[in-house]
Amino acid sequence: MLNNARVINFIANFIAVIAVVILMAGGMYWLAHRPMFNLSRISIEPAQGSVLNYVSPASIQATIAGKLKGNFFTINLEETKAIFETSPWVRQVQLIRVWPDGLLLKIEEHEPFAFWNENQMINTWGELFTANQAELNAESELPQFNGPENSERLVIQRYAELVRWLAPLKLGVNEITLSDRYAWRVELSNDMGLIMGRDPGADAINPHGGHGAVSFGSTIERFVRSWPALQNHIAGRKINKVDLRYQKGFAITYAPVDNTLPVDSKEKK
Repeated sequence: MLNNARVINFIANFIAVIAVVILMAGGMYWLAHRPMFNLSRISIEPAQGSVLNYVSPASIQATIAGKLKGNFFTINLEETKAIFETSPWVRQVQLIRVWPDGLLLKIEEHEPFAFWNENQMINTWGELFTANQAELNAESELPQFNGPENSERLVIQRYAELVRWLAPLKLGVNEITLSDRYAWRVELSNDMGLIMGRDPGADAINPHGGHGAVSFGSTIERFVRSWPALQNHIAGRKINKVDLRYQKGFAITYAPVDNTLPVDSKEKK
């Protein structure tokens, strides 16, 4: 009898504990789903050490319209983070819950470094992104990069090499193009074009291979070393393009000379 009483008492206590747990869980569920915890405030601020030039509350609102699920307690921060990072100009987002109905977004923007092909840009991390180029600051002067798919990092690398080599000549790079055959063409800041041929350094991504290609570094070095003497030789004439696809020299094409003479017009009285 004593043992039976202990068993019955144990079962009764166990059932009581389960009932309390269920009641508490139900209460917490009821409380967590009260309207006061519905997300109604989203604040944005720049990530530490950065500023926001392009991201606005309006652009964030347009991105998340109809996509957020859950409230202060139930929202999935990782899934929500991925949604916010689809917004133009947003590179990374840190989400912080703000009691009792808000979210704080600490945003790192894409910092544009160059235009890529027709409608994309490359940020300072070497990553591609798509945003409205018309929103760029008026003083932004970005170089134009062009190339096949997955070649952007090679183009960035070659651009950096060109800038370093051309700096003593006080020349910059307006545009650099890697063709589908993995050959280079460069437009300099003085509107002169450089035709540089195929790049053996692109073997890893070049489906055509690098056979017959000339070293990119040696090609640009040859041009840089010859440019001062060439300038003296051309006596002020404008060069349209320089073809560097030769191992021991290069060919130049002069810009057309305008021989049109001005014509004065005098009306008869």
